[in-house]
Amino acid sequence: MKINKEQRNIIESAVLNRLIKHLQNDKDLQNIDLMNLAGFCRNCIAKWYTEEAKINGIRNVTYESVREIIYGMPYEEWKKKYQKPLESK
Repeated sequence: MKINKEQRNIIESAVLNRLIKHLQNDKDLQNIDLMNLAGFCRNCIAKWYTEEAKINGIRNVTYESVREIIYGMPYEEWKKKYQKPLESK
């Protein structure tokens, strides 16, 4: 496969957008399930996004503003609407 850096960035950006939309649409998929299965969750993606922004000199990006991008709404609102309580063992 031969693609240049710009093409790769375009593809990777589109893939991330699809992942974010998928996670926004699948509200039954809990962060704890993602973490147990994949080793990351929506909050991890928000942390990575925030870190990469800072690495690339974009300073006006905050963790909370990015979580709103990832969740499609403010995190506290998503949590109240969709987060299921952990079951006791």
